[in-house]
Amino acid sequence: MQSFEMSEFQERIQRTKRRMEAEGLEVLLITDPANMNYLSGYDGWSFYVDQMVVVIIDEEHPLWIGRQMDANGAKATTWLYRENIISYTDDYVHSDVKHPMDFVADILRQIGQGNRVIGVEMGAYYFSALAFEHLKKGLPNAVWKNATLLVNHVRMIKSDQEIAYIRNAARLVERGMTKAIQSIAEGVRECDVVGDIYQSLIRGTPEFGGDYPAIVPMLPSGENTCTPHLTWTDKKYRDKDLVIIELAGCYKRYHCPMARTVSIGSQEERVNDIARVVVEGLNEALAFAKPGVTCEEVEGVWRRTIAKYGVMKDSRIGYSMGLNYPPDWGEHTASIRQGDHTVLKPNMAFHMIPGIWYDDFGIEISESFYVTDKGIEVLANMPRKLITATDLFAMDNDAV
Repeated sequence: MQSFEMSEFQERIQRTKRRMEAEGLEVLLITDPANMNYLSGYDGWSFYVDQMVVVIIDEEHPLWIGRQMDANGAKATTWLYRENIISYTDDYVHSDVKHPMDFVADILRQIGQGNRVIGVEMGAYYFSALAFEHLKKGLPNAVWKNATLLVNHVRMIKSDQEIAYIRNAARLVERGMTKAIQSIAEGVRECDVVGDIYQSLIRGTPEFGGDYPAIVPMLPSGENTCTPHLTWTDKKYRDKDLVIIELAGCYKRYHCPMARTVSIGSQEERVNDIARVVVEGLNEALAFAKPGVTCEEVEGVWRRTIAKYGVMKDSRIGYSMGLNYPPDWGEHTASIRQGDHTVLKPNMAFHMIPGIWYDDFGIEISESFYVTDKGIEVLANMPRKLITATDLFAMDNDAV
């Protein structure tokens, strides 16, 4: 069953073709699994082998090209004509004598696309240098252009249905974060907390279940909170540990990320002070964000707010997000940072995560929001503060 109406997929194709025309592209080879999903509906854990959606400027319907055993998955999840689903045999997979892109090149030649201007997603995670070499060898008369973020930019402004899916993801992240906070305690293993998180995120609500997030829960604790991208171990929490929790709810591949920091026991005043600065800066930036302002202007509000307390941060504080697959839920387009002049527009969605990391500890408190006609809407509901044991009594147990 399709997650969107046919008319929405057709509109996405037309907007993509308009960008192709602007870039002088006649054929677009899409290998980013999120972009494949966005244009075709394809949804499967098959991105570890070569696959693509092909958009041809003067053809109405795209092609799906992938592994033979995944072709039925394309039939089950896409809106494409059956004859537009083309598969290669399994002897192409992980072979040292042939490559799936040899097959792709043969198909493009057969349908008269071998001499055209072809865009490829050179920066996509699952498009390798070897794949490109085989394409160039198989299509020597083609003109190649980098089209890495073409579809990503089309995706930035969501439909109302996409926003509804992100709202569902927000309900899931509320449950996952609540369960994480309630599970963390002195003597509890990190891995056991993650087990509770996954159960909550995937089981979901009585109305809808959850999908697998594009990033695993990140859960550094103690001195490891000085860096943001550590996951978990089997060690036990200790008294006075800080624990950073960054995770996302995911519904039909649409994400709503959130980060919070939990304190097991009391902290020195320096930690509490930095948490208050982060919250104040986050509040001010969220209050400023609205249609018509730029990402750079939003970041400037944050930067000036924390500067009053002698605090500095040189990395971005947020990014556009939504539909994605591992290893990232970000869209790789707009960043909330100095120098990014992207104008906020209705139905854009962002994760604002102004973390502060020192050599001995860190604080992360974040919010996901989408832009409305008049301002923004923060998507999830969770105390925006350094979470302590006292706060557990105020948590809504019915949300888990």
